[in-house]
Amino acid sequence: MFCYIGGSESEGHFSLINEACSMFAHTNPLHMDVFQTIAQCEAEVVAMTAALLGRKNKSSGGEICGNMTSGGTESILLAVKSSRDYMKAKKGIKRPEMIIPESAHSAYDKAAQYFNIKLRRVAVNKNFQADVKAIRQQINKNTVLIVGSAPGFPHGIIDPIEELGELAYSYGICFHVDLCLGGFVLPFARKLGYPIPPFDFSVKGVTSISADVHKYGLAPKGTSVVLYRNHDIRKHQFVAVTEWSGGLYVSPTIAGSRPGGLIAGAWAALMALGLEGYLENTKAIMEVSKRVQKGIKEIPELFIIGRPDMTIVAFGSNDLDIFEVNDIMSSKGWHLNALQRPNSIHICITLQHAPVVEDFLRDLKESVQTVKENPGPINGGLAPIYGAAGKIPDRGMVQELLVNYMDSTC
Repeated sequence: MFCYIGGSESEGHFSLINEACSMFAHTNPLHMDVFQTIAQCEAEVVAMTAALLGRKNKSSGGEICGNMTSGGTESILLAVKSSRDYMKAKKGIKRPEMIIPESAHSAYDKAAQYFNIKLRRVAVNKNFQADVKAIRQQINKNTVLIVGSAPGFPHGIIDPIEELGELAYSYGICFHVDLCLGGFVLPFARKLGYPIPPFDFSVKGVTSISADVHKYGLAPKGTSVVLYRNHDIRKHQFVAVTEWSGGLYVSPTIAGSRPGGLIAGAWAALMALGLEGYLENTKAIMEVSKRVQKGIKEIPELFIIGRPDMTIVAFGSNDLDIFEVNDIMSSKGWHLNALQRPNSIHICITLQHAPVVEDFLRDLKESVQTVKENPGPINGGLAPIYGAAGKIPDRGMVQELLVNYMDSTC
């Protein structure tokens, strides 16, 4: 389930952000001279996000800056593009490469294709974290960027950000931290006393961060923030055109026109919840996460992948087909993500799960028992597809299948 806001869609927080969006639905921050209020809202969302992610720490350098984007993918795309161009200006790198752990978001693959960057993918370590030693071995004269996640989407585990930061700093290369999931949880979890390792601009070597406001920030879908350690890096994000007959043009993000209503909704979410609201929400979802982990451990046929740091819990099985379990759970109304390497599924815990966590664990236990007693795919289930895809050695064939599927559905 990826609805992060709790409660009914017709009241409470939903109603608040919907009203803010509708009030500014006609605005476009591309024309900041006309829509000054929305430009101010964006600046304040960026400033509040930066304050959460290390801006107040002396080691940040005091120049943290950024922009709002349409989501985590655009934030990552912009960070990669900016890093590539910054390193070209700084070191003259013309054949750029970046190194990512295999747990890093697929947005980096998209960035590599869009921006003609060679992608080096490195296996994670036994704890399902980025392997710092393996990443170090892949660094060469063309490396412009390494990445880490806090936490990673597949297993909800925080990469060793401090070690990666030291590595990037020692080689004079860029280091992006994907905080799209953790940006509006980890700062508050730390305040609540959870043992959260360093993850933000307080870490030496971190040059950029992405954080989604539309996830645990509880803003409307289509709102994220990309941050940079300083303006020298961010300037490479912008596109300025001087020779267009339509006049002088400059744009900060991939989109030209942008929906000001979403920016207003994000601003309203942050202002309405405030520190106390986010602390309360984080306390609730972290407690649900611990309950889910405890419940899964009590099902002998299942095991948890690594040690989840936050609110994503991935689990697999050595005794039965976990994708068949997922199909049974889907038939009961639960929407979980299917993962690979290893075959597993995960739940992304939100406020929606707080009142139904015991129902989830009961249904999971029953689904495991059903598959154990009656193994084999169910009609309309996806288990055969996921199972077969994982066993096909020709990954190009799998890629072609995905493209054809997308082409036939949109």
